[in-house]
Amino acid sequence: MAIFKYGLLFLIGAAGYPLLELLWRGRTHPSMALVGGLCFLCIFLINTHFTHLSLPFRALLCAGVITGAELLSGIVLNLFLGLGVWDYSAQPLHLFGQICPAYSVLWFLLSLVLLFIIEKFTLFLGKN
Repeated sequence: MAIFKYGLLFLIGAAGYPLLELLWRGRTHPSMALVGGLCFLCIFLINTHFTHLSLPFRALLCAGVITGAELLSGIVLNLFLGLGVWDYSAQPLHLFGQICPAYSVLWFLLSLVLLFIIEKFTLFLGKN
C-alpha cells in the first residue's frame, strides 16, 4: 500500500507542478514533472512526520523545501545546462536568478493549500 500511496503522490505532484506553471506563465519544461513529484512527496512527508508543528510552520518548511528544490534544479538546468527554464534575475533579492523571496512566499501560500489537500488524501488512504 505504501508504494501505491507514494507513487500516487509522486504522480499528482508530477502532473500538478507543470500544470501550475502552464497556468501561471504559459509554459513549462518536462523536468518540472520530476521536481513537482519529489516536492509533493516531501510535502506529504513533512505533513506526516511533523504533526506536532502548527500548520503555518509546516507550510514554512514546505516552502523551504520547494525553494531549495527550485534552487538545486535551477542551478543544474539553467546555469550548468543552459536550458533557460526560468530566470528570476529581474526579481528583487534573487539568488543566481534561480530563487527569490516573492516566489518563496507563493510557495508558502500554495503549501498551506497542499497541506490541507494532503490531509484529506491521508484520511482517505490511511496514515501508513
